Amino acid sequence: MSISVEEVFETASMILHQNLDIRTTTLGINLKDCIDNDFEKFTDNVYNKIKTNAQRLVQAAEKLESKYGIPIINKRISITPVSLIMETHCTREKYVSMAQALDRAAADSGIDFIGGFGALVHKGLTMSDKVLIESLPDVFAATEHICSFLNVGTNVAGMNLDAVNMIGHMLKETASKTKDAIGCAKFVVFANAPEDNPFMAGAYHGIGEPDMSLNIGVSGPGVVHSVVEKNRDCDLTQLSEIIKRTVFKITRCGELIGRELAQMLNIPFGIVDISLAPTTAKGDSVADIIKAFGIEAVGAHGTTLAIALLMDAVKKGGAMASGNVGGLSGTFIPISEDTGMIEAVKCGALSLAKLEAMTAVCSVGMDMFAIPGDTPAETINAIIADELAIGIINNKTTAVRVIPVPGKKAGESVDYGGLLGEAPVMEVIPYSSKDFLNRGGRMPAPVTSMRN
Repeated sequence: MSISVEEVFETASMILHQNLDIRTTTLGINLKDCIDNDFEKFTDNVYNKIKTNAQRLVQAAEKLESKYGIPIINKRISITPVSLIMETHCTREKYVSMAQALDRAAADSGIDFIGGFGALVHKGLTMSDKVLIESLPDVFAATEHICSFLNVGTNVAGMNLDAVNMIGHMLKETASKTKDAIGCAKFVVFANAPEDNPFMAGAYHGIGEPDMSLNIGVSGPGVVHSVVEKNRDCDLTQLSEIIKRTVFKITRCGELIGRELAQMLNIPFGIVDISLAPTTAKGDSVADIIKAFGIEAVGAHGTTLAIALLMDAVKKGGAMASGNVGGLSGTFIPISEDTGMIEAVKCGALSLAKLEAMTAVCSVGMDMFAIPGDTPAETINAIIADELAIGIINNKTTAVRVIPVPGKKAGESVDYGGLLGEAPVMEVIPYSSKDFLNRGGRMPAPVTSMRN
């Protein structure tokens, strides 16, 4: 496939002026072969396997950055869901010790985050799963690089309300044990979690994956915003075509880097996740794309249509560019990590209710939003359950990353700096669903699950 001079200059402009980068290279590692009855030997096996392979990832990624001149922002590891390998060592203290071993491996190898400290509990909880959830506040308090997930529902299994009902109390305890509730930003709860997601906090190395695989997440909101801004007079069909062509180019970039990096590491190439992933950097906002569509502020009527149009075009463009599209692949709409979303909350245009509505057509969910610290645990559980129900009924991935910030009330904010940005505290409806959530059990799978 030949590349013209114009395409070279276009790509260079994307990198230099429109924040195009490889957002993450995530190396998935199977840890089942590290299990040992001797817990100290077990943790040593895990540390050594993570450190050895993580160092290889960092070194190879740095070589490719120099070769192609495209920034690779994050180097990450995803692992086998920890609850599966801790069955014979499932005490709270040992979970914390394992997390600390993983954290040391990340620090010693230059890795940003390790994902997979979680469990698949969509049909029920094992003892290991329960202890994992109970240990998470201590895990987050004792580590810097560990990210955790729970998958509590699928469109085939329904939703495990007993698992959901454990989360609110866990998050409030985590908030009290970590500065400004930062530990809550490292935990995400899913319905229909993909096994090859390269993005944190929800990345894990699925049980259907090979021993190791490399998954790529590509950024691109700034690039898409630039082309939308230049085409303000076209109709929706033309707008979709423009976005599709742009995302095709972004995805080809990720495909090139991913395949070459996997070859250097001598492991299978997994997927390119084509999600638009915003940051707090100027011009790198999904919200600004929506505003360039012609919407005054995100949250105004018409926003859900705009998100649907954007996500559909992103998927179509990415799917044409790679035969290995996977992960989440859609549009991230986090609050704290997107300056346009922050502004929309502060000016009153965007509420939790509208954010939830937008996620019905966006493949990720309600991400990185803060709520008052005195929000009852049962209300947090209800927020989570509402969002995940959208994913289960509509056969799509949805997720929640919510931060109950101690001492903060609606209208205030907390500034995390860096990638996590500023989280304005959003108002929560004060009426309770406690009695409904306390029924527990499992929400039955929808009839759409019967496809055999």
